[in-house]
Amino acid sequence: MHHRRLLLLLAAALAVPPLLHARTDAAPRAVAPRGALAADEQAHIELFRRTSPSVVHITTLAAQRDFFSLNVQQVPRGTGTGFVWDDQGHIVTNYHVIQGGSAARVTMADQSTHDAELVGAFPDRDLAVLRIQVPRAKLPPIAIGTSRDLIVGQRVYAIGNPFGLDQTLTTGIVSALNREIESFNSRTIRGVIQTDAAINPGNSGGPLLDSAGRLIGVNTQIASPSGASAGIGFAIPVDEVNRIVPRLIRDGRFVRPALGVTAGPANLHRALGLPKGVALVGVSADGPAARAGLQPFRRGRNGDVVAGDVITAVNDEPVTDLDDMLANLERRQPGDRVTLTVWRDGRQRKVAATLGSSE
Repeated sequence: MHHRRLLLLLAAALAVPPLLHARTDAAPRAVAPRGALAADEQAHIELFRRTSPSVVHITTLAAQRDFFSLNVQQVPRGTGTGFVWDDQGHIVTNYHVIQGGSAARVTMADQSTHDAELVGAFPDRDLAVLRIQVPRAKLPPIAIGTSRDLIVGQRVYAIGNPFGLDQTLTTGIVSALNREIESFNSRTIRGVIQTDAAINPGNSGGPLLDSAGRLIGVNTQIASPSGASAGIGFAIPVDEVNRIVPRLIRDGRFVRPALGVTAGPANLHRALGLPKGVALVGVSADGPAARAGLQPFRRGRNGDVVAGDVITAVNDEPVTDLDDMLANLERRQPGDRVTLTVWRDGRQRKVAATLGSSE
């Protein structure tokens, strides 16, 4: 009986219709015509073709000693993005991309790699300038735009190297303007551009572009608990970049104009009922503030507080704290003349001062 069932099953298997057997004469289907690309697709392609040669991949190196031979060698430490600033070989990136590295290498769009030297950095704005020695023909500078007339909703593009994947294009819009973020040395960066263009680790230091392919910002941070893009990215506005980078190239550092003052803590304002501004607890002898007649808060002979000055505005622009005043002064040069609005003991006056140097 068992053998009879096996024979029936075998017969059923042999009776499978021919349609269930694999065909050996199948041919690929005909390809449907594509037609022309949409206008926005063509615009994306043209923008990437035109601007991507200006974008570079940066690898930072750290010195490491071999455990057995004790020889010191350079090993990769991290990666980021940068872009060609001019045909002199200057490359702009974020300060945090090269922070802590002992050397850096720049890989161009043609995949050639070059050793880079640090020209200057300004951690307060998370900006750094490198330089490579290559022929000018291989250095297409990125076109510079402006950030003062940006509008929420306008299209933007980011090119970078997320997770080490070089020459990646993402697109989005300006999500918000005038955001504030904290730099890596706890200074506030103001006027920051927020975008939903995908920005991931490795994009730092890369360009944020408008639809004309002009630089409008330098991608610097993301807001994400996971460390991956969550649609909230931040870029340093190009007007800040264009103010700072030339001075880093010229001087190798950003020298902030100074008044020669020391600011009191926030609780001093609360304890004495002072207005918003910069309460002075120290004034450098023969410094700009001293020459303008400013006085610090100090203790009298009986231990009581002798009223000093509070700077509340610079050139009629209100300053609410020290960070605010420093941001104001950074837009100026040592030797510039400014008008300070000063409060003392309930009275307000204006005084002129010539800015000195923070060095």
